[in-house]
Formats: sequence, structure tokens, C-alpha cells
Amino acid sequence: MKQWAVGAFAAAAMFAGLTVQGSAAGLVAKVDISNQTMTITRHGMVTHVWRVSTARKGYVTPRGSWRPTRLHRMWYSRKYDMSPMPYSVFFHGGYAIHGTNAVSRLGTPASHGCIRLDTANAATFYSMVKEVGPGNTRIIVTN
Repeated sequence: MKQWAVGAFAAAAMFAGLTVQGSAAGLVAKVDISNQTMTITRHGMVTHVWRVSTARKGYVTPRGSWRPTRLHRMWYSRKYDMSPMPYSVFFHGGYAIHGTNAVSRLGTPASHGCIRLDTANAATFYSMVKEVGPGNTRIIVTN
């Protein structure tokens, strides 16, 4: 994504009120299902806007607000044929934000319900959550 586009997304996200939510937690990941994006704010400032893949037809990505419940540098899905889930940040039961090799699908619904990121971006998010702590992180999923 071009640098100017990331800046424009960041400005739009701040205008949309993410800075207010950012003050409630040190790190906020806001997933917008309709746009298939995840906006990261840290201490009220937008730091990243990434394309994601959420649930495809027949599956659901839950909407709501959570704190991470567990983190795994590498997890294998027991439910879906031991599929690799690098840099998993679990937030609601078996639902997680994690990396994927299916980067061509990012920006479109493609998952069984998890929130997929480019693996490099998932590693960045995972590191940020570890740094600030799950108690200082909020994951918000909206339509």
C-alpha cells in the first residue's frame, strides 16, 4: 500500500473517533468487517492500517469488544486440519487474529471466522500485544 494511502486511512480513522477509544487501552485493534481492514491505535494514535480476511459465507467472525485471552507464536488449528496460525492472538474462545500465507485473499472474506493478517503484520501485532500486555489491549470487531 502506498505511504500516502496509509496516511489517508490513518487520518480517516482518527477522524472517526479511534483516538477516544485508544485512550481507554494502550493498544486498540479495530477490525472493520465491511472494509476488511484492521486499524491499530497505540495510546490514541493510529500506527497501522492493514487489510484482513474475516469469515467467508457460511461462517461468522464475532462482533464485539474483548481483551486477548492467550497468545501463541505458532498454533495449529485442531478444528481445521492442523492449519498453521502463526502469531495468534486469541480473543474469544477459538477465535484469533493470526498470520496467513493466503495473502492474495486479504481484503476479502476468506476465513472460518478468525481474522487473518499478512504474517509480517501479525508478528508486529503479536509483539505489540506482548509489549503492552493483554490487559492493556482491546480488540474491537464491528460491521
